[in-house]
Amino acid sequence: MLTKAIMRFIRVSPRKARLVADLVRGKTVAEALAILQYSPQAAARLIEKTLRSAIANAEHNHQVRNLDDLRVAVVVDGGPSLKRIQPRAMGRAFWIRHRLSHITVGLAEAAGAGAGRRPGPATPRGRTGTEGRGAGPGRSRAGSAARATKSA
Repeated sequence: MLTKAIMRFIRVSPRKARLVADLVRGKTVAEALAILQYSPQAAARLIEKTLRSAIANAEHNHQVRNLDDLRVAVVVDGGPSLKRIQPRAMGRAFWIRHRLSHITVGLAEAAGAGAGRRPGPATPRGRTGTEGRGAGPGRSRAGSAARATKSA
């Protein structure tokens, strides 16, 4: 990861923020900004603000000028919960949990075609699936019984 920005203790639930994060994860910077600007969710404003901070970090700390080849990585973690009590009928109490989030936006260089793959065979070696095990189509149970008596 080239650079990242973290926004912590945000008053939006992690579940709602992850819905927006899934929209922009893996997109280019320009695509992610366009998606976030037109998303109606409140979490989109917060993720957009964090993304702009990550862009500024990349430009200032790493002297990145071309943002076209950068991909966006977004992680939404749960933070602490603010606990409140709501009184209910017959003396009961109902806990209200205001969940907080930690949003991490990272910028990484896009992997080129074939980059990151190690050279090697395209097909897996050894047994795959269920072939060669047990009685399948074309194998009789009598053959396996004959092997069992031969080994005994």
